[in-house]
Amino acid sequence: MPFSTTEFPGLVLFEPIVFEDNRGSFFECYNERTFNEAGIVGPWVQDNQSSSTFGVIRGLHYQLPPYAQAKLVRVLKGKIVDVTVDLRKGSPTYGKVFEKILSAENRRQLYIPKGFAHGFSVISEKADVMYKCDAFYNKESEKGILYNDPDLNIGWRIPEEEAIISDKDKLLPLFKDAAGEFIFQ
Repeated sequence: MPFSTTEFPGLVLFEPIVFEDNRGSFFECYNERTFNEAGIVGPWVQDNQSSSTFGVIRGLHYQLPPYAQAKLVRVLKGKIVDVTVDLRKGSPTYGKVFEKILSAENRRQLYIPKGFAHGFSVISEKADVMYKCDAFYNKESEKGILYNDPDLNIGWRIPEEEAIISDKDKLLPLFKDAAGEFIFQ
């Protein structure tokens, strides 16, 4: 089965079956039936894509209910450290960080359910990242957590002096001041 559960309830890693021959490779990056059978049900309503250079850290972002988003993240080019933080009070992994290398080469995808903050750092020269969302962007419900929160101790794998962070992301609150809007069910 191409799906692997994690210690974080609902957070699922997808590693597609890749067919390779002298022409190159082929794989299904998304098949609604396959994903539904694994409990990952859309509908997906928005695809987002970013292009970034080495050192870029994006996040940690999330949207408040009722506009919270589940995401299906993949890398089209390059390599990233994909990071999630469980914001669901009552979850056995509340306040814990999950980090996974996603790359064009390993073709892994991460399904992130509602109730997680999400971000990533680019550890290759460049990276193109694409993710599906099950809810539309809503500016008024947009929230985040500071990328270098000392309590989270995230391993972005970028030297601090080389990190490229948006002004907006530098002003996000700490986890202890931001979390608590989600309840684990």
